[in-house]
Amino acid sequence: MRTSLIVGIAVAVLLGLMGSVFVVREGQVGLVLNLGRVARSEIGPGLHFKWPLVETARVFDQRFTANEFPPERSLTSERKDVSVDFIAIGFIVNAADFYRATGGNQETATDRLAPIIKESLRNEINSRTLTQLVSGNRNELIEKQLPGINAGAKTLGMQIVDIRFKQIDLPTDSEVIGQVYDRMRAERRQVASALRAEGEEQARIVRAQADRDQTVLVAEAERDAQKLRGEGDAEAARIYGAAANRDPAFYAFQRSLEAYRASFADGQGVIVLDKDDPFLQYMKSDR
Repeated sequence: MRTSLIVGIAVAVLLGLMGSVFVVREGQVGLVLNLGRVARSEIGPGLHFKWPLVETARVFDQRFTANEFPPERSLTSERKDVSVDFIAIGFIVNAADFYRATGGNQETATDRLAPIIKESLRNEINSRTLTQLVSGNRNELIEKQLPGINAGAKTLGMQIVDIRFKQIDLPTDSEVIGQVYDRMRAERRQVASALRAEGEEQARIVRAQADRDQTVLVAEAERDAQKLRGEGDAEAARIYGAAANRDPAFYAFQRSLEAYRASFADGQGVIVLDKDDPFLQYMKSDR
C-alpha cells in the first residue's frame, strides 16, 4: 500500500515537473500566460519554468516571415484600373502585443495586416500614373510607405521590413489593356518614324559628302592634267628648241615632213601651190 502511494506521488511530481518546464529555441520568443493573462513576455532562448496547471507557455517564431496577400485592385492617377499582387516581409517585435492582437495566430495577423498595408499602398498608387507604377522606382514607393505601415503594424506587435510586388496586372475586364496596347503601338510607330527620319538625314549627309568629294577629285585631277600637259608642252618646246639650235636644217626638214604627213593623212587631200612655193622645197631636194 505504502509502495503504491510512493509510486503515485512520484508520478504526480514527475508530471508536475514536466508541466512546469518549457523550451524556447533560437529564433523564437516566448511568453507565459497566468489564467489567460500575460504574466511574463519576451522570454529568450533557453530552458524555462512555469507553474503547472496555473500558467501556460506560448512560443512564437521571431524570424522573418512572408505574408502573402490576394491581388488588390486600385486606380492610378489616370483613373486606370490595376491589380497589384504583393508580399509583406516582417517579424514579431513584441510577443505580448502580438498575442493580445491576434491570439497568437499567424493567419489572423495576416488578416489584420492586410487593410493596413493595402490602404497605404492604395493611396500611393492613386497618386501615380500607370507608367510610373510599372517602370518607376518601386523601392522608393515602398520606403515612403513603410513608416506609416509600421505605425499600424506596431499595434499587432509586428514590424514590416519590406514589401515586394509580385505582379502588376491590368484586369482582363478592363479597357486599359486595349489603351495600353494602342499607346505601345503609337510609341513604336513614333520611334520607327524617328529612326527613318534619322536614316534619311544620314543618307543625305553621306550623298552630299560623296558629291563634294567627287567634285574635289575631278577638279584636282583636271588641275593635275593641265599641269602635266603644260609641263609636257614645255618639255616638247625645249626639245624642239634644242634640236633646232643643234641642226636648223634637219629641224626644218623634220617639220616639213610632219606638215606633209598631216596634209595628206587621209589620202584624198589636194593642194594647189606654185612650183616654187617653199612648202614644196623638200619634195624637190633634201637641201
